[in-house]
Amino acid sequence: MAKKSVRKSSSKPKARQSRRKAKVKPAPQRAKADVKAALGALRQLTAAEIDEVFRRFQKANPAPKTELKHINPFTLLVAVVLSAQATDAGVNKATPALFALADTPEKMAALGETRVRDLVKTIGLYRTKAKNVVELSRRLVAEHGGEVPRTREALEALPGVGRKTANVVLNVAFGEPTIAVDTHIFRVGNRTGLAPGKTPFDVETKLEQVVPAKYKLHAHHWLILHGRYTCVARRPLCETCIIADLCQWPGKTVAA
Repeated sequence: MAKKSVRKSSSKPKARQSRRKAKVKPAPQRAKADVKAALGALRQLTAAEIDEVFRRFQKANPAPKTELKHINPFTLLVAVVLSAQATDAGVNKATPALFALADTPEKMAALGETRVRDLVKTIGLYRTKAKNVVELSRRLVAEHGGEVPRTREALEALPGVGRKTANVVLNVAFGEPTIAVDTHIFRVGNRTGLAPGKTPFDVETKLEQVVPAKYKLHAHHWLILHGRYTCVARRPLCETCIIADLCQWPGKTVAA
């Protein structure tokens, strides 16, 4: 008895294809797409509008502070180094025990990399960060008499310290009107039309140019706090935003 031939289809079932879910872009890609769209659609705020933005920020929060817990310029430097690609809240959980044992470069260097690593292991990239913290402590003792330097060049020469970290230390520890552009400030600068830029340095440069001198000391903190709690990444809280009427972002969730 002859066997029946069975026809095999070389094509994939359409039903199965239609059931496939569309891939969601990773967060960094979404952020880049958001910035690209913003740069193409927004106009930059006028000088009068920018002044009004910071007038409102100042009225709402006259003396903003960093949320990183610290004791002195050295512990601030360490906290900012530890905060790279981590949250302030996460860093604040680890640093009290660390700073109780080592609140000076001399003590931190003596504590050693292994002990520091154990104390900060809840923080992302803790191995590299522990190594940098101990090495920068040794360098501070050897090259700066145990003091945190007050210049950007000297700070950026330390292990684990980049431009953003140097700006935070100069601003918070020494009262310099620097603006450290992190992911929050980068987002706010682009979304609102305050300081559109393709890179953090572009946004920093633009902010240096447009922020009125009377607001520049606290501009860094106002913008970070606004990005952290109001102009958040996924769905900005435009309904509670105090600058929503000035914001140029076409995707805001309230009418202008």
